[in-house]
Amino acid sequence: DVQLQASGGGLVQAGGSLRLSCIASGFTFDNYAFGWFRQAPGKEREGLSCISSDSAEYYADSVKGRFTMSSDAEKNTVYLQMNSLKPEDTAVYYCAASTYYTTPGVPHDYGYWGQGTLVTVSS
Repeated sequence: DVQLQASGGGLVQAGGSLRLSCIASGFTFDNYAFGWFRQAPGKEREGLSCISSDSAEYYADSVKGRFTMSSDAEKNTVYLQMNSLKPEDTAVYYCAASTYYTTPGVPHDYGYWGQGTLVTVSS
């Protein structure tokens, strides 16, 4: 079975950092592009970043310069390093996998989703 397991969320003060991880299983990691999304209460799911199998990267303006996405094919894991966090970054964060790389990624581009991990940034 295809699975994406996200972790690393938590409570952090404004200005702090967190690193999210997403472990993929059940498919060939190198054949997929990956993305990170978030969804705050009452808002639509927002695409934050995506990375291709050859490490091309894209970032939404809302996180550019603060968030960095990376992947480790040996560990079947993608990461989202989040620095300079703001209260408006509070949301459930999701990782997702797609058979193709496109920017800016939107949810329907991704066929597989993790369960989400909650990030809360206090002011």
